[in-house]
Amino acid sequence: MTTPKRILIADDHLIIRQGLRLILETEPDFELVGEAADGLEAVRLAAELQPDVILMDLRMPGMDGLSAIERLHREQPHIAIVILTTYNEDELLVQGLRLGARGYLLKDTDRETLFNAIRAAARGEMLFSPEVIGRLLAKIEPDTQSSSAPSEAVELTLREREVLAAVARGERSKEIAVHLGISERTVKAHLASIYSKLGVDSRAAAIAIAAQRGLL
Repeated sequence: MTTPKRILIADDHLIIRQGLRLILETEPDFELVGEAADGLEAVRLAAELQPDVILMDLRMPGMDGLSAIERLHREQPHIAIVILTTYNEDELLVQGLRLGARGYLLKDTDRETLFNAIRAAARGEMLFSPEVIGRLLAKIEPDTQSSSAPSEAVELTLREREVLAAVARGERSKEIAVHLGISERTVKAHLASIYSKLGVDSRAAAIAIAAQRGLL
């Protein structure tokens, strides 16, 4: 039997935490291990409870969600973070991904999308809706010219661009390997090269940076 994915909720609204608890309890492969009312408490509970995934709100009193994500990614990089917010703001989307979040969902998302995002994050992958990917790409399109300064110039090979595009579509390494006709080990090698060139350490951050620089 599969070990349940341990989940921590970070949201300052009690009713949101209660609602999420009721939803998550319907899935046998999810286990809610804790709830935090602000970013600082989320950081503390993450260290104590070691969840697999944190559902993180962005606007909270004291330490906000973005600050918590940055600290968690630095101190507990093995814990996956999925942003779950009411704020449909492109700048927050880009910031969250750059800081290491593995997903970005609005609180009006449907249950299945939420569940799929949690499972993808727990596997070390990402799952973005087409709407989020479209918004991300549209957000950076006007900035392509200004983002092409020599100091930020990055050269990706054709294969690396193909791998990165597949990642942006939410494909897993195994799926990318089949799609491109290469081994999964080669896919991971390409990802390592992409991370090195972009100066990041996660798929989400790679997508955010690559999109900002017009590489997608």
